[in-house]
Amino acid sequence: MSMQRLRVAVIADYAEEGWPSMDLVAEMLMTHLAREHAETIDAHLVRPPMRRRLTRVRALAGRRRIKGLDRVAARLWDYPRALARLASRFDVYHIVDHSYAHLVHALPHARTIVTCHDVDTFRSVLQPRDERRSAAYRWMTRRILTGLGRAARVACDSDATRRALITLAHLPEDRLAVIPNGTDTGGQPDADAAADFEAARLLGPRRVPELLHVGSTIERKRIDLLLDVFAAVRRARPDARLIRVGGPFTAEQRVRARELGVLDAVVVLPFVDRATLAAVYRRSALALLPSEREGFGLPIIEALACGTPVVASDIPVLKEVGGPAVTYCAVGDRETWAQTIVRLLIERESDPVAWRQRREAGIVRAEAFSWSRYTSSVYELYRAVAGRPAGQSSRETVTL
Repeated sequence: MSMQRLRVAVIADYAEEGWPSMDLVAEMLMTHLAREHAETIDAHLVRPPMRRRLTRVRALAGRRRIKGLDRVAARLWDYPRALARLASRFDVYHIVDHSYAHLVHALPHARTIVTCHDVDTFRSVLQPRDERRSAAYRWMTRRILTGLGRAARVACDSDATRRALITLAHLPEDRLAVIPNGTDTGGQPDADAAADFEAARLLGPRRVPELLHVGSTIERKRIDLLLDVFAAVRRARPDARLIRVGGPFTAEQRVRARELGVLDAVVVLPFVDRATLAAVYRRSALALLPSEREGFGLPIIEALACGTPVVASDIPVLKEVGGPAVTYCAVGDRETWAQTIVRLLIERESDPVAWRQRREAGIVRAEAFSWSRYTSSVYELYRAVAGRPAGQSSRETVTL
């Protein structure tokens, strides 16, 4: 008689929202559950199509506010209704993005896990003086936060996030687990001819020192600091170039770059596939992460895995992830950031032994983070919250 497998619903973000980091978590989890736990886990990806309401009207489709209203309706109304039809089909439900934690209200909460990547989503409720929002936004945030509070377990990317949930959200410690993210197998220091060719096509020949920033342009990423620091570095190294991966600057950021005289020295790439991203990391002299708040800082370990040294803000979570393999600067200290970057560029060109040791230390640090290890830890959470394992069927995407 064949062993009955644990049925798990991996609940992902709407694909239409386009959050690469959240999509990566769902994809890597599904991949490694199938590869390493297929005998005991029957995993299904749950990702309904987003219903368009207002954006179906051509005259309204391009308006940001209208898109936002469609997203809110889909998240708060459509997705919970779709999940309600699945409430008895699985042994465990895993919401991979904490900003979807309101979905816990539509599920058997005693068998639901949420991955929490940071507490930024909840600032308007937990730290209202620091982030003032409308009453409607705060209501929606409370709905998400109360869903998180009802989950059987919360998997935190970092201990910094775990401690924030305890001190700010007052979640009980015994329901929180720290499970760090992994690095994709595409992120390697070794050359990949096809990916390196694509990076060269996008960026041109590598003739100058390139500084890399990967991530969004939201306020906490401190793009203002990034641009100011880059302008200061250019005064010492006028040949330096800044590569941005993760979408275009805001209008204000473009104005600032133009005022600083660096706009022509910045190359902005869209979100690229992971192999190409790894190639961009490999060709970069340094990766920069000047954020004032993060939940994990995935670009740190992605860069280190590719052999690219990192300069990051000295906030606790980034120091937790990067350890001694990363160089840290105080948030907002433009002078120290610029001096540190220039010093490291000089080391890269004049001290190959020290530079090789720096790269090797980063690669070793990144090896501590793997999606295989991540998935094994999540698997243990599944076992902890599951009732009697039941059912057996093929791995698939659930159609709603």
